[in-house]
Amino acid sequence: MLTHFFEYEFLRNTFFTGLIIGIIAPLLGTFIVVRRLSLIADALSHVTLAGIAFGLLMEKKVGPGIITPFYSGLISSVIGSVFIEKLRGIYKAYQELAIPIILSGGVGFSVIFIALANGFNTDLYNYLFGSVSAVSRQDLWSIMIIAIIVITVIILFYKELFMLSFDEEHAVVSGIHAKYIHFIFIVLTALVIAASIRIVGVLLVSALMTLPVAASIRIAKGFKQTILFSIIIGEISVISGLIFGYYFEIPPGGTIVMALLIILVGTIFGKKLYTKKLKSNSYA
Repeated sequence: MLTHFFEYEFLRNTFFTGLIIGIIAPLLGTFIVVRRLSLIADALSHVTLAGIAFGLLMEKKVGPGIITPFYSGLISSVIGSVFIEKLRGIYKAYQELAIPIILSGGVGFSVIFIALANGFNTDLYNYLFGSVSAVSRQDLWSIMIIAIIVITVIILFYKELFMLSFDEEHAVVSGIHAKYIHFIFIVLTALVIAASIRIVGVLLVSALMTLPVAASIRIAKGFKQTILFSIIIGEISVISGLIFGYYFEIPPGGTIVMALLIILVGTIFGKKLYTKKLKSNSYA
């Protein structure tokens, strides 16, 4: 079945892009879940949708080639991440308010730009739910660059991110510049979300960042193991989701999320059965 993904260039682009996203989305998602910022992915995905809708509007009004929806979505996602961090500083006692504020703004701008572009079309549908044919060679190279940036930053600042995720007060006392690390982290999140939208879609991208972590938490015995299991689960879900999405002519975002849910349910019940077995053996 995988051989079909190497017969045509657009399928190769999609497959390799999926492999990359299957690594970076759960990798960054592990830190997001641990820091209790799971909803930030939803907020930034809606801001990205606003940028994509603006790009589609510009293509219609000005013509293609001036600014592509992918890059307008990428830029808007980064801008949204900066505003979230600024609002977190303004509402220090209620930092979680920053997320619904930006999410609401993203939805509002999305509705306006979509309406100005005369509603939904095939391109917008692909951005909402993902597509196996929407990834160009240029998109693949852009996503590869984003992946290199994300992995490099995670490696360089792993200690700081780890400390800030579990004990921010201790990290600050230790001399870590929390403000700058937070800023870098949220910009990375914006880049990963924008990159993942081609495959998973705006409405489902947060699932690829959180569900693999939710599943791996059930079976992992440490933070690094959680990261490893999250990436493995992400890759399995992306590959299987792309294959089934292609053969059944379904947007890959839906099939990827269904694969994630199956794995998550499996880990939940598998852990329960394992725990019961240990208890029964201890009583024997």
